[in-house]
Amino acid sequence: MQRGSDRLSVHRDDEMKHELKGLLRSGHPTRTEEWHDPEPTADDDPEVAGGPVTPTRAPARIETLRFELGRILGRTSFPARPRELMGILRNRHAPDTLVESLERLPRNARYGTAHELAEAVVRVEERGRERR
Repeated sequence: MQRGSDRLSVHRDDEMKHELKGLLRSGHPTRTEEWHDPEPTADDDPEVAGGPVTPTRAPARIETLRFELGRILGRTSFPARPRELMGILRNRHAPDTLVESLERLPRNARYGTAHELAEAVVRVEERGRERR
C-alpha cells in the first residue's frame, strides 16, 4: 500500500535501488559518465581532507595549523589564554595532539588570533626538538 506522502513512486524507488546497487557492492563509483562522480581533491586543498592537522605533520606547519585552529576555534574564542583555548578545543572534539600542543605554551600568554597561536605552537615545538 502506498501512502500519499511518499515523494517517489514504488517504481522509482526500485529504480534508485538498482542504480545504487553497484556502488554499494563495489565501494567505488560505477557510472560511466564522469560528470556524475564527485570531484576528486585538488593538489592545493587543505590537508584537513586527509585527516586532522597536527603541529608536526605538514611542511607548511604554520599555515595548516592556523587553518585547523581557526576552523575549530573561530573568531569568538580570541583573545584568550592557552588553558581557555584548550577547554574550547576539547568541547569541540578537536584531535588530542592539537590540544596537547597547547599544553606546552606559557600559561600567562594571551593570543589574539589563530595565527598568533599557531606561530607560538610551532615555535615551542621547534625549541623542544632543538633541546633533544
